[in-house]
Amino acid sequence: MPAPVTALFGRFTHALREFTVAQRTLALLAVAVLVLGGIALATWLSRPSYTPLFSGISGADASAIVEQLKADGVPYELTDGGSTVLVPDAEVDEQRLKAAAAGLPALDSTGYGLLDTMGVTASEFQQSVTYKRALEGELASTVAALNGVATASVRLAIPEETVFSESKADPTASVFVDTERGRSLSTDQVQAIVHLTSAAVDGLKPDNVAVVDADGNVLSAVGVGATGGVDRQASDQEQAKRDAVQAMLDQVVGPGNATVTVTVDVSNESAERVEETFTSPEDPLVLSESTQSESYQGTGGGTGSGVLGPDNVAVPAGQGGDGQYESEQATRNNAINKVTETRTIPAGELTRQSVSVALNANAIDGVNVANLADLVATAAGIDPERGDEVAVEVVPFTTAVADEATAALEEARAAEERQSITSLITIGILALAATIAFGILTAVVGKRRKRNREPVDIGSMAVQKDKVPTESLESLLGPQPTLAMPTGTPMEPGKLDRMRADVNALAQASPERTAEYLRSLLEDRA
Repeated sequence: MPAPVTALFGRFTHALREFTVAQRTLALLAVAVLVLGGIALATWLSRPSYTPLFSGISGADASAIVEQLKADGVPYELTDGGSTVLVPDAEVDEQRLKAAAAGLPALDSTGYGLLDTMGVTASEFQQSVTYKRALEGELASTVAALNGVATASVRLAIPEETVFSESKADPTASVFVDTERGRSLSTDQVQAIVHLTSAAVDGLKPDNVAVVDADGNVLSAVGVGATGGVDRQASDQEQAKRDAVQAMLDQVVGPGNATVTVTVDVSNESAERVEETFTSPEDPLVLSESTQSESYQGTGGGTGSGVLGPDNVAVPAGQGGDGQYESEQATRNNAINKVTETRTIPAGELTRQSVSVALNANAIDGVNVANLADLVATAAGIDPERGDEVAVEVVPFTTAVADEATAALEEARAAEERQSITSLITIGILALAATIAFGILTAVVGKRRKRNREPVDIGSMAVQKDKVPTESLESLLGPQPTLAMPTGTPMEPGKLDRMRADVNALAQASPERTAEYLRSLLEDRA
């Protein structure tokens, strides 16, 4: 082994020998922690990265896939309630091929796949029912593809066409939607489901589609059609107008100094309105024209004619004369402008609204209430002809709720401060206890080391420059009681001086060996 390595191991072994029991215990604990940390880090680094093998599968397919993975000895993990199977990255492609060869996951038995298994001997009723089931399955799969929808189910009620009935019933549909955890369908999504379902079935109107969620909430009712109903539309209008007016008042009188209430009345009926308007054009066009004329010319009557006069006595007629008659009649039909307008009035049309505003009397100094009422009317879209009303009143606001909230906030802040102070005191006590324990341990260890390494007083002689052989000191410190002479025992002249000179020379040449010799000597004497 090379000399530097040997020297390094020697210094390390010597340092370990110098450790006390407490230091060795701490060193062993540190080494154990390092070893365990290294093992945990190596395990974490060597852990494979998992990738989804299949997602959104049924419980039966997940069970079959897990059995296949167990048979192949491939580690796996299940997430999303067992609908997603995770495997290591290196095994994804191979396991997908094996699952496909085994027919996993199984094909869905709904949708147009039902038509593939229908035989040629199926009756007309079976064909009709199978087609309806296939259509329901396709619609359910499409609805389930929307964001936030976990599963969906569609049921269609399509009346049978027959020539023996004069009236025909309209088809209807019901859609059941189960949303993901913590998700809800928006108004646009419900409308999309309604229109998607109605457009897929011949003769199905959006008003005849019902949508229900897993909580039993009716999102679209048959006959109503509008998503959320008329009440939902009224609530949306009230909320929008309230937010607009409140935002304006917060800028004028300050936040918390005004409260707004909006009430909206909407129509619950839907209807169609047809209007026809007739106007005369500036340059009329002649559609048809007819003219009729008569003309007559001739002499008067003969002599034998006459008329009855007074007293019924015949009066002889006068002499005849020439006669002429003319008549002309014209009929002209001109074109006129005609406008026919058909309007469909849906349910939810605004019929009347009222806005109530309460102002804090303690915070409206210098504010003109009349001008403020005009601003509120404009912001809310008030129409006096429609019967809309605006009421603005100045009243003193109660501060009880604000005072309670302030007191609760102050109490929470004080509790937080107390908890913080308690935590600081606890940490301080623990730190003080640790410091005291460390000080006691250091004192004990130092006292022990001091007791083990207490120096020996060898006099105040000057240090000799000359070095002596090590063997003379060893023989000196051997069996001869050189430093502990009995009281009253005579010593040879000059021997004590030689002993001190030898010790000083050895200390100059090798301090470590001198300390070892002195320590062993003290232990033997003890």
